[in-house]
Amino acid sequence: MFGVLSLLTAAISIIFFFIDKGPDANLTLGISVFTVLSVLGIIFAIISKKLWFIITGIILNGAVLVFAYFLLLAAGISEP
Repeated sequence: MFGVLSLLTAAISIIFFFIDKGPDANLTLGISVFTVLSVLGIIFAIISKKLWFIITGIILNGAVLVFAYFLLLAAGISEP
């Protein structure tokens, strides 16, 4: 069950990205949502006992976490 939740958090992050895009997107909300969901996904992947869910959950949610970090870096660069 935790493995499926881990993959579900990655899918929700991707869906949120496509819903909240464009020039009017709230960057701090996006960073917060991506970070919280990816950390929860990594925790769910670690709690899962199956190796397949652990590997895919950590890779997918780790990619979302790296994307959130790049968004945070871009937000910091763009502000005066």
